[in-house]
Amino acid sequence: MPLPKKKKAEAAPYRILGIDPGTVALGFAVVEIHPRSRRIIEIGVLKLGKMKHQADRLATIHRRITQVITTHKPGLMAIEAPFFGKNPQSMLKLGRAQGVCMAAAMGCGVPVTEYSPRKIKQSVAGNGNASKEQVAAMLANEFELDDSRYLEDATDALGVAMCHFYQTRGVLGGAKKFSGWEGFVKANEKRVKK
Repeated sequence: MPLPKKKKAEAAPYRILGIDPGTVALGFAVVEIHPRSRRIIEIGVLKLGKMKHQADRLATIHRRITQVITTHKPGLMAIEAPFFGKNPQSMLKLGRAQGVCMAAAMGCGVPVTEYSPRKIKQSVAGNGNASKEQVAAMLANEFELDDSRYLEDATDALGVAMCHFYQTRGVLGGAKKFSGWEGFVKANEKRVKK
């Protein structure tokens, strides 16, 4: 009697924390990646505009991001890199917010990866010049998300998390990478129409 075939071990779920940094509004999203599905664990915006002092805003960012990390235990934080070309004051404030988020992650032992706004748009919408609305629409479709319920910063953070997934899914146990068309066809013979 032949032994039953062993089932191929599926990769364990993996969580990514996406951050859209800011000192007035900071978006965050935790996504859980399963081998065949993805789901949002938490998504939101930290509103900081009513706080007068930058130091208070930064302390609040650090506390909240640390709380999100300790609650959901992501394997990695993906964060949007500052966009060059804004005025120097905005760049300085944005850099501070980004630095505080990175410090919170590193303090919890969570590695950090940065992505440019263009790379995020290209990964999610297929076009590095896509509008924020186009990116939000792609994410709303993928997650069956009512994007009218969420602020732009929250969907931007979700885009950052998904950008990391799309850039590294071979590492996470998702799609295989192929060296060329021939390799793809050979690995997917059943999908090829003749």
